[in-house]
Amino acid sequence: MAKLYFHYSTMNAGKSTLLLQASWNYRERGMATLLLTAALDQRAGAGRIASRIGISEPATGFGPETDLFALVRDRGAGCACIFVDEAQFLTAGQVWQLAQVADDLDQPVMAYGLRTDFRGALFPGSAALLALADDLREVRTICHCGRKATMVVRLGPDGEPLHEGAQIQIGGNESYVSLCRRHWRAAMGR
Repeated sequence: MAKLYFHYSTMNAGKSTLLLQASWNYRERGMATLLLTAALDQRAGAGRIASRIGISEPATGFGPETDLFALVRDRGAGCACIFVDEAQFLTAGQVWQLAQVADDLDQPVMAYGLRTDFRGALFPGSAALLALADDLREVRTICHCGRKATMVVRLGPDGEPLHEGAQIQIGGNESYVSLCRRHWRAAMGR
């Protein structure tokens, strides 16, 4: 029986690298995969999953209106595994659609994304995945102090942590820093 997996962490933990490696492993053994990524994140170009270490692959972009069950049914038939990058940008309904892919199409779905935003709040897609996924896997990275990083701060133009703002702002190392909870609390004044 296929499962819905959620691999979660903070920024810069290597989620996209792990996704691309796992997809490669399937393809190296002659099995097809379908790669999906949030259309709003175009840092590597439209419809592309890229890792900070320099590897990338084309992917199918999805937006909040995309019916992922229909997309996988129509374009992913015969795929050994479905991979979803930037899963925090999924809607709750899309997470249910991915669960339906695993349940009804018997295709495993591996979703990779952030658990929380810079304010420490769950993303809607992440909340739904934490509730519905059959298997939760934390991808670990470290804070500057050496402890496990579980939080992220968003930096303003002056390099100082921001306390307010839209939940979604696309960016990388120039905008976000992963921290342990203690250092996140200190940076956020909590």
